[in-house]
Amino acid sequence: MSENENKQQGQFQVELPQEIAQGEYANFAIITHSSSDFVLDFARVLPGVPKAQVRSRVILAPEHAKRLLMALQENIVRYEREFGQIKIPNQEPRTIAPFNVGKGEA
Repeated sequence: MSENENKQQGQFQVELPQEIAQGEYANFAIITHSSSDFVLDFARVLPGVPKAQVRSRVILAPEHAKRLLMALQENIVRYEREFGQIKIPNQEPRTIAPFNVGKGEA
């Protein structure tokens, strides 16, 4: 497909720099919001380590946060259809920490 055809269809390219490509492992998220933004802080919590360090922060407009929620829901449905239900052992409602940790601070 030519560059002109891509532009006509409203497509764009996304660049993934090498230093970002390997990603950052996170097993804990802290989500806060104001009237204009959602802030997602991603951290890695390890057993025996008393303090988790935020490794990545993503700031989204409310509309984009809702789009992210819908995209995650869609992808979880696809994942579970292909690989089976994702089970979260001994999970209490509204508790998402992987380990028994106190209230998070960033």
